[in-house]
Amino acid sequence: MTTVGILGGGQLARMLAIAGIPLGLRFQVMDTVADACAGQVAPLLVGDYRDREALAEFASSVDVATFDFENVPAESAQWLSTRLPVFPNPGALAVAQDRLDEKSLFRELGIPVPDFIDVTDRASLDTAVAQVGAPCILKTRRLGYDGKGQFRIQSPADAGEAWEALGSQADEVGLIVEAFVPFQRELSVVAVRGRDSEFRSWPLTQNWHVDGILSVSLAPASVDAGLREAAEGYARRLAERLDYVGVFALELFCRGGELLANEMAPRVHNSGHWTIEGSETSQFQNHLRAVLGLPLGDTRMLGHACMLNWVGDMPDATAVLRDPAGHWHDYGKQPRPGRKVGHATLRADSAAELAAALQRTGHALGREAQVAAALACLRTGA
Repeated sequence: MTTVGILGGGQLARMLAIAGIPLGLRFQVMDTVADACAGQVAPLLVGDYRDREALAEFASSVDVATFDFENVPAESAQWLSTRLPVFPNPGALAVAQDRLDEKSLFRELGIPVPDFIDVTDRASLDTAVAQVGAPCILKTRRLGYDGKGQFRIQSPADAGEAWEALGSQADEVGLIVEAFVPFQRELSVVAVRGRDSEFRSWPLTQNWHVDGILSVSLAPASVDAGLREAAEGYARRLAERLDYVGVFALELFCRGGELLANEMAPRVHNSGHWTIEGSETSQFQNHLRAVLGLPLGDTRMLGHACMLNWVGDMPDATAVLRDPAGHWHDYGKQPRPGRKVGHATLRADSAAELAAALQRTGHALGREAQVAAALACLRTGA
């Protein structure tokens, strides 16, 4: 029986393990904390990702390794790859970990991106703000996610405050200034590429964030064929250039009918959670199929779906479980502000039925504000 090793023991590892059970797989998870929620469904090794002894113990117990967390040190992934197959490859992981490298690759591949400039010191921050224009965003090049490691600069006068907030990280993780994008919509394409180079993608998804954390994902996004084909084409270019194996997400801004790439996530992705109930093959099972060299499953969508992310604490599950469209996922985490603790997916055969389910659920849970934007899209088709 094949054992899949997962570096990172959060909810993504948990859902990968659950998806792998029908494939007859075993799992070994490694995380830095003993209460990682994937440890509730698979053996958990606790250790630092840079600890070679811990990594060697991990490697000795698995046949192939993957990640649920993009900030696993790329050098650790490289070390592991000399001992067993590692997917996605460490080079792809390294590019996705550095916003400057990532956006430079997007530009090289002809994927439109907002203007960006590397920042190395206080003076270069002033220069970058002057060149990009305000408003703009100062970000750490590495380790930022869910809105962390960012400072919005509304005018050049804010540069000093931005440097005070993030400047101390310039030497350790690097900094980058990115132009602010007044987008109309946030979209993502979740795609998968197999060991044999087969490429598939799920329908384009529309996303809404609150305080930098994903709140709602709606699929399929209502976009014209040209935008859909462009998004899928960008994802394919990335996957082929990086020789990528596994699932990844390309996050996009839609502005005036144009797509601009925001970032790539080299792993299964929050905006693809709806695929568990809403597609023929979920992102989690297809990721496992890809890293194991198995045939990829069909990514065809089953009707319409909307994922509601639970952040901080879990609402009462009763209303979702009672609803014929409802599917509930509890990650087994302790409540904490800003923490992703679970999600619900509503799936229906038509947009009208999904809208009705969202209205019922939003009212029952007191989450009318959370579902409002998705409801509006379903009702207007835009």
